[in-house]
Amino acid sequence: MKKLLLLLTALLTLSGAFAQTLTLYVGRGEALAGPIIERFEAETGIDVQVRYGSTAELAVLITEEGAASPADVYWAQDAGALGALAKTGLLATLPQELAAGVQAKQVHASMEWMPVSARNRVLAYSSTRVSADELPASVLDLTDARYRGRVAWAPTNGSFQSFVTALRTTHGEEAAEAWLRGMMANGAKSYPNNASQLDAIAAGEVDFGLVNNYYLLRRLAEEPGFPVAQTFFADGDIGNLANVTGVGVLKSSDAQEAAQRFVAFLLTDEAQRFFTEDNYEYPITTSVEPAPGLVSNAEAAAAAPEVDLGSIDDLEGTLELLREVGLL
Repeated sequence: MKKLLLLLTALLTLSGAFAQTLTLYVGRGEALAGPIIERFEAETGIDVQVRYGSTAELAVLITEEGAASPADVYWAQDAGALGALAKTGLLATLPQELAAGVQAKQVHASMEWMPVSARNRVLAYSSTRVSADELPASVLDLTDARYRGRVAWAPTNGSFQSFVTALRTTHGEEAAEAWLRGMMANGAKSYPNNASQLDAIAAGEVDFGLVNNYYLLRRLAEEPGFPVAQTFFADGDIGNLANVTGVGVLKSSDAQEAAQRFVAFLLTDEAQRFFTEDNYEYPITTSVEPAPGLVSNAEAAAAAPEVDLGSIDDLEGTLELLREVGLL
């Protein structure tokens, strides 16, 4: 992948065609995306203008802006939003060469977007107040009375919304709506994101939270005594959804080559090591191993449900459902 980046650099330098400014719409937290964007700027001299926001909001915004969107690249927190945007026809087809070092099962068939890191949904819980026999076997069990008022979630978060889309796809619309309403009736408490759920658990506001795997590992690296642990549900449960972050290049961009250069940079060993060693996500390429502290690829694969990420692209349907039940 490093050779590909160098090749792209040489071609762009010879042609003089690449733009010196790149506009990114980023549906990830600045702490997760900002450092690697800064490295890209430092290594390439390209000025990157970033607009941060929720993955869903930015996907809707790009759809509304259409060909007039100022965005060159969309970096999403989940595959569902990328799939939904690809359906609009606004994303360019990427060169097949970009996928050369990417795990084959993660490559999107149409090459309209590229995965750049992976992670699992997990159950976070208080390591001081929750006993082993209280851990549910399924995310669907959290509607039971024993969890009343004890569970946090983040309905506005893109990863949670992808989970709901996967729930709709695998268990059906009625079951997904029933679970959402059951959680609400059981006093589930809403927070803006994954990190705030962990804080709420530590503060004793709740005992459980539905988060991505890497947030707690980042916190424990800074605060080894942080009183929160995490676990998978039973193998194959939808609550263990394995998802990817990814990037797409807008067809309307006047900076196609520079945008592809950014995609290539995210797939270099340097960037992949950052995602796993600093962010505690799983690398998406075959040349970089998961960081210590992450479960093995085999264990993560066994826990994950069988869900085709290409099938969870009905973001608008999920947003409509969340609005209908009163969560948005």
